Amino acid sequence: MKKDDILAQYMPAPAAPIIAKWIDYFQCEFKISKSRATKLGDYRHPFKDAGHKISVNNNLNSYAFLVTTVHEFAHLLTWNDHKNKVKPHGQEWKSNFKRMMSPFLEQQIFPEDIQQAIQTYLKNPSASSCTDLGLSRSLKKYDANHQYQRLEELPLHARFVIKDGRSFKKGERLRKRYRCTCLNNGNIYLFNPLAEVEVVPEGTYMAS
Repeated sequence: MKKDDILAQYMPAPAAPIIAKWIDYFQCEFKISKSRATKLGDYRHPFKDAGHKISVNNNLNSYAFLVTTVHEFAHLLTWNDHKNKVKPHGQEWKSNFKRMMSPFLEQQIFPEDIQQAIQTYLKNPSASSCTDLGLSRSLKKYDANHQYQRLEELPLHARFVIKDGRSFKKGERLRKRYRCTCLNNGNIYLFNPLAEVEVVPEGTYMAS
């Protein structure tokens, strides 16, 4: 199967030929990885006999997959230009990210809401698209798995379960995070508003 055809299974089809050309041009090893809880993608610079390596999680929706792929290629380009002499997400990376995202915006590959969120994000890209609430919310709308909801969508005092099985009660928002009580041990934890949780329906018994 051609590289374009494989990539088109994970990202919008019109974007696949561009990414395939980048993979060939930069002689990059591109890996589609299993889901990782701590990151959406990863870039490794050349070391000894190994060349550039990029990996992107396979469970992302097609638009999130493309945004993450561009993010990692911007790291690659920044390393080619500056090696380890600049910050990972400094001005050089921001400039390259904007540049590499341009062809996809020009072709209007993204839906209008994501397109607008990306343009807002590009005014000052942060280390990860997940840390930008507007862009992250837009991308999340296109997830196929609706089992989980974002914590910010739940009402105050709602009970929920996270992916490791622990149960919590949602509390007040403190600046950027929600103060939630773990029902398994009584400890307090601070949650990102975009944390994906499974809602426990009213009336369901939960040991507290």
